[in-house]
Amino acid sequence: CQLLVTSLCVMLLGLSIATLSTVTHYGLRFTLISNVSLDSNAYRVIHHTAFYFGICLSMSLILAALLSSAAMVRESQCLTAMGFFCFALAFCGLIPAACWRYTHSTEVEDSMMDVYDFVYEEVRRNTSSFRRHELTAIHEAFQCCGKHSPFGDTTNVENKTCPSSQVHDEGQDCLEEIQDFLKKHMDFVFSLLGIAIGFTVYGMILTSFLWFSIHFSSNLYRKGKYILR
Repeated sequence: CQLLVTSLCVMLLGLSIATLSTVTHYGLRFTLISNVSLDSNAYRVIHHTAFYFGICLSMSLILAALLSSAAMVRESQCLTAMGFFCFALAFCGLIPAACWRYTHSTEVEDSMMDVYDFVYEEVRRNTSSFRRHELTAIHEAFQCCGKHSPFGDTTNVENKTCPSSQVHDEGQDCLEEIQDFLKKHMDFVFSLLGIAIGFTVYGMILTSFLWFSIHFSSNLYRKGKYILR
């Protein structure tokens, strides 16, 4: 019964990770920054890697949940071993992801803000009208307006690229808005990874107990039987 409940929770976690990965990859704010970023910026690589990693991780969790449930119903040692392997595979992916988030806590935020800085400075120098459209799209997506700068000629940039409501109301600084948005998003991701690690470890323990239970009960069932020759 505990294994079935755990399998259900793991399946929901897998679906949640898949949904979060899809939203992160195809969300308007993330897509805008990814399309604007240069090849020298790390954000585009992180953006694509996070999506494919999240999908693979969610598939491993969902497969582990399905195999564990089937193994319990059919009392199959083979299915139990396969379920344990999928849990172990997911665990081997979750631990490096959590460690990377802990050791590179600001890398995503810094790379995203670097992209905005680059586009903003390009528009400020009036070197590209195409960049002006990109900056306007970023301002509309994040509902922010410009940034605090030591230069005194930023008003013209903000008047041309910020939403009218943000210009009149002295809108939120975009660097602060991007940082706050990403911090909340990454904290949610880190919490989800922590919960997934806990259920994955518990799933490995339950599947290993189930394997030994099936193994020993099978041996006890055969004990005392004789074959006449």
